[in-house]
Order: sequence, then C-alpha cells, then structure tokens
Amino acid sequence: MPLKIYGPVQAGGSLGAVLMVLAEKQVPFELVPIDMGKYEHKTPAYRALQPFAQTPVMDEDGFILFESRAICRYLAEKYADRGTALIPTEPKAKARFEQGASIEFANFHPYAVPIIMEGLGKPLKGGATDKRVYDAAVAGLKERLAAYEVVLGTQRFIGGDEFTLADVFHVGHGAFLAHAGCDLMTSSGPNVARWFGEITARPSWTRWVRDGDAVRSTAAYDSE
Repeated sequence: MPLKIYGPVQAGGSLGAVLMVLAEKQVPFELVPIDMGKYEHKTPAYRALQPFAQTPVMDEDGFILFESRAICRYLAEKYADRGTALIPTEPKAKARFEQGASIEFANFHPYAVPIIMEGLGKPLKGGATDKRVYDAAVAGLKERLAAYEVVLGTQRFIGGDEFTLADVFHVGHGAFLAHAGCDLMTSSGPNVARWFGEITARPSWTRWVRDGDAVRSTAAYDSE
C-alpha cells in the first residue's frame, strides 16, 4: 500500500515541505485531497486522524503522523540512504542544521503565517485584511531577515553549507509571501535573495509550481 498524504490539492504551506521531501527522497505516495474550502478537515473522520483539524497528515500502513516538521524528519531519517541527505550525521554539521531548523521555527514561521493569512488567505475567502496585523508581521519578518542576511553571508544555506530540512521548512510558506504582497524574500539583501532563489529552484519544489509561480491555496489556514 503506498504512503498516503492528506492535504489540499495545491502544494504550498506545510504540505509543500512534505511534498518536497518526498521528491528529494524519491518516495512514491498517494495524495488524498482535502477540500478545505468545504471544511473537510473539520469532519469527524478527518479529526480522527488529526485532532487539531490541520494539514498535512501521513498514513503509512496505519502509522498516522501529523505536524509537517515531524513528517519531514521521519521521512528524511527513514530514507536516509535514498536521494538527498537532508539531516547531517556529523555532530557539528547536525548542530548547525538544528540551529537552522530552530531559526525557521522561531524567527520565520511566526511572521510568515500571519502575512499569508492576512494578505492572501482572507482575501481569497472574501474577507478583509487586518492591516495592523499584516504590517506588524511584515515589520517583524523584515527585522529577522536582516539577521538571515548576516548568517547567509557566512554559509550557503540556513542550516550550513549543505541543503537540509532547515531550508525545506522555509519553502512552502516563503513562496506564498509574494502572493500576499510581501517581497521580503527578494528585497532583504543579496544573501537572502541568493539563498531563497536557489532552494526554490530545486526540481523537488518546481515540480509543484504552475506557470512559474508558487501555487495559490488557502492552505495557510488550518495548516501547521
């Protein structure tokens, strides 16, 4: 039975990270579409898989796992001998990777998500952007990306000199920012622009892209 991934039809957000890892590791899977516009993620059947009603969810022959970072780590470690090595094993390289993963969780995700929700998610659902929330998130992300610019001036990727999960974790939400009216991934300095351009040019990501643009989706809502 193929590995199943439950998530929106459009790649992006947290689902985008999982799909990118599957592509880097060349792991076959079946995407089980969840129509979030119809609130299929709120049904009792889906909540039995994911009590928080978020996407994505992995089902590997009855082994259910949610939280995108946990899924990505599991796949990277299970298929460590296949495709791209996404988690280093040498202690110092692994520590640098863990640093990069922590940077994303603490300094990128908390700002990128409200930008996407206010600038893209709400308008797509017919709602109005809360400019106060949007502007505060943009200001916060701008400040953090100034530090990224420093880090990326000394190493090729955010988790060291090799591409890792720390970079993957940035792609799904980072690619949405431009659609939410935020150009910080290209305007925050040459190091940030070079890094983000490189990781979003990987075939494991571009295969989920349509017409040269990151696929739009309301996956920023109720995704982790």
